[in-house]
Amino acid sequence: MSNFYVKNVPTWERLLRILVAVTAIAVALVALEGLARPLLAVGALGFAVTGLVGYCPACAMIGRRLDRAA
Repeated sequence: MSNFYVKNVPTWERLLRILVAVTAIAVALVALEGLARPLLAVGALGFAVTGLVGYCPACAMIGRRLDRAA
């Protein structure tokens, strides 16, 4: 089975990334104004996507991999 990418974010971290991203988006929409609002919201959205797909390009660049015992 060939994958386009190999997941490099463990399940616990994926859940944490999604939780932090949702919180950051809520803070951006409720508490911030001006340019800070869309910047934080878009950054948090990108963080949520890494949690949803289980792949982080920054982690891949430093060589992070999940140990899979088959």
